[in-house]
Amino acid sequence: MAELTPMMQQYVKTKEEYQDCILFYRLGDFYEMFFEDALTASRELEITLTGKDCGLEERAPMCGIPYHAVEGYLTKLVKKGYKVAICEQVEDPKMAKGLVKREVVRIVTPGTNFNTQTLDESKNNYLMCIVYLDEKYGVSVSDITTGEFLVTELDTDRKLIDEIHKYMPSEIICNDSFYVSGMDLEDLQNRLGITIYSQDAWYFDDEKCIRVLKEHFRVGSLDGLGLKDYDCGVIAAGAMLQYLYETQKTTLQHMTTLTPYATGKFMVIDSSTRRNLELVETMREKQKKGSLLWVLDKTKTAMGARMLRSYIEQPLINGKEIEKRLSAIEELNQNAITREEIREYLNPVYDLERLISKISYKTAGPRDLNAFAGSLYMLPHIKFLLKNLQAPLLQEIYEEIDELSDLYDLVKSSIQEEPPITIREGGIIRDGYNEEVDKLRHAKTEGKNWLADLEAREKEKSGIKNLKIKFNKVFGYYLEVTNSYKDMVPDYFVRKQTMANAERYITPELKELEDMILGAEDKLTVLEYNLFCQVRDRIAQEVVRIQTTARAVAKIDVFASLALVAERNHYVRPKVNQKGIIDIKDGRHPVVERMIANDMFIPNDTYLDHKDKRISIITGPNMAGKSTYMRQAALIVLMAQIGSFVPAKSANIGIVDRIFTRVGASDDLASGQSTFMVEMTEVANILRNATSDSLLILDEIGRGTSTFDGLSIAWAVVEYISNPKLLGAKTLFATHYHELTELEGKLNNVNNYCIAVKEKGDDIVFLRKIVKGGADKSYGIQVAKLAGVPDLVIERAKELVEELSDADITAKARDIAVSSGGFISESLHSMDVEQMSLFDTVRDDDIILELRDIDISTLTPIDALNTIYRLQNKIKNRW
Repeated sequence: MAELTPMMQQYVKTKEEYQDCILFYRLGDFYEMFFEDALTASRELEITLTGKDCGLEERAPMCGIPYHAVEGYLTKLVKKGYKVAICEQVEDPKMAKGLVKREVVRIVTPGTNFNTQTLDESKNNYLMCIVYLDEKYGVSVSDITTGEFLVTELDTDRKLIDEIHKYMPSEIICNDSFYVSGMDLEDLQNRLGITIYSQDAWYFDDEKCIRVLKEHFRVGSLDGLGLKDYDCGVIAAGAMLQYLYETQKTTLQHMTTLTPYATGKFMVIDSSTRRNLELVETMREKQKKGSLLWVLDKTKTAMGARMLRSYIEQPLINGKEIEKRLSAIEELNQNAITREEIREYLNPVYDLERLISKISYKTAGPRDLNAFAGSLYMLPHIKFLLKNLQAPLLQEIYEEIDELSDLYDLVKSSIQEEPPITIREGGIIRDGYNEEVDKLRHAKTEGKNWLADLEAREKEKSGIKNLKIKFNKVFGYYLEVTNSYKDMVPDYFVRKQTMANAERYITPELKELEDMILGAEDKLTVLEYNLFCQVRDRIAQEVVRIQTTARAVAKIDVFASLALVAERNHYVRPKVNQKGIIDIKDGRHPVVERMIANDMFIPNDTYLDHKDKRISIITGPNMAGKSTYMRQAALIVLMAQIGSFVPAKSANIGIVDRIFTRVGASDDLASGQSTFMVEMTEVANILRNATSDSLLILDEIGRGTSTFDGLSIAWAVVEYISNPKLLGAKTLFATHYHELTELEGKLNNVNNYCIAVKEKGDDIVFLRKIVKGGADKSYGIQVAKLAGVPDLVIERAKELVEELSDADITAKARDIAVSSGGFISESLHSMDVEQMSLFDTVRDDDIILELRDIDISTLTPIDALNTIYRLQNKIKNRW
């Protein structure tokens, strides 16, 4: 029976340990893949599939990639959701007896990809661990490229979804229970592109998780890490750490802190709101340009860019913390020259967070250390400029910045200015750093002179004028004599090789010189490598100091960026209050105003409070600017709570705990949901999760169904929100249902506003100005004309409007408007059959009886809507 060759036996044994990975198996200058891995890799990487004789009857499928180009191919596979195990030669082939020993040194997954050349430096590459236990979620998040490590606990699916959208991890690991928790995993994988792996049960063993956390952070109790109340979170963090140990095969010494956080410390922004407000990317193109991040990001460093993104995604709700950030920005603008000097010094600073991670991983090369030292060179200058600034946050940054002069001196004294890329070629260590290196380097350089002297002496002694000392890797140094002079060769020349037109010789003296020169070169290469590793390890010991300084540098970068944007774009410092008042004068949309030329943006005021200005109903035609106006209000509030100045003449912002938006809708065909179902799902989420301290942005509620249904739902939603006992949230509500303007005066906290429009015959001009009062008509036909709808259609639409105006439901809406702020279902209950006929209903005794028998007092708002929906379907089915 055929048997595998010894090398392939070694491969198969290794592959058995990593069956869920594609195995990159190092053979010389290539990583080779065999069997199924080869078939998969050749298909996914589009590389040639060959075969190899491996002892079996048939050749094994095989493909390979050069080791120096591995990162590009590796990233391609990882982006497609594959795990890749890197199997390296772990002993010198020259010293090996038999097969060279090989081991898997790292497993690369989407969330553990360390290739900084292919990662977006302005974004974190997060790995998330989710544990579902006892109706609760433990969540841990880490970025191994920066050492960030966070943990929290959540009690609902909705909160978990919000956290996933906040961090957008490239990979999620979880326990088996999470798979059966009811979460839509296919949506996470297909729509968000997140790779999800279920891990074995032993990863989530309580005792093991606690032990691994204690050992890693060297603590006797987890209380010292602030994890006393995070039972489920501890399991998630412990499982995460074990997974990283398994895949990274290192001590993870750069992961120095585990930060527990409560989601209640930040403003809650759900996935729909993040998308609708275009915080970090646009809705359609998924690009940074056109987002709020695009406007605010003038950072100079990768660390600052990542921190600014996190600020935008996690606005504060602590007024004192917000004021500290605002004061820092204000002082930087008052000292613009100092600010610009700081930004100048930040420009050459490399990504210290990811550099120290590479250093800790022992993957940093000499050029990385020089980049590190070049960054450290700027720290004293930045710190000096911060010294005289008074804002508390700027003083904190000043204290946190460690100049790291000892590490700067170490690198500058040890590493050459222009070292080679690789670390095993020599030429790394500076002259004067190590005495032995200097001696060996002297021997290596002087060797050339020694050889030249020997060549001259032998020429003179032998009389052979064209005698040359040459070198090759096979024979080393030798004396070459052409055939025309071989009769003059002295007796002490020992023939080494005969060529077609020359003979090659060695002498005892030449052999002695060769041993000295080549020995010095080999020793020098090994010594330089060892010294470089010592320098790198010495820097790695200071990981805490470096990470603290890196975070401080990121902070000053963020605040300098926000200050510059505020100055350039004429932003103002907002006031922050706890009274729930939002008072914006001449507010502007931060993105739209940057996208249009010549300062053509029309500013508008916004005022909301917890009393008689709780809800603004905004009417007006499409394209007039209702959505822009509402989104700008939400963005101004959000900007204020990240601690940024805002685009307005003045702003007094009451801190909100959540921002919810319901703006536009589209079918979700993949999950079988219509436009209206998507809309109602979002409305349900808002009504169930908003609080009286939330800000709601609602655009065109009820547009996805019939006019009567849509108006009823919109009306009911406004009444529900306006009632302090039910919700009482501050709300901007844009609608085409002019009937809703009847609520002003009926509900004491509802106010009408509209977009000003100027009519010119059958044409209209949008003035983009919000004014008090409701629009008297929709201008839908005029907008259709502006859009280019054919004239025949426009004229026919005008005729139909006149015909249908006789069935205008505005009067009926006025009839059912409640005078005491009651719920709309009461009004619907009081409607008689004749009134209902106006909405194309029929007289049906059974349905009328059912309607009359409903006990309104027991209905919840959602039950009322469902009842209306069910009764209407019954009527439609009968006809």
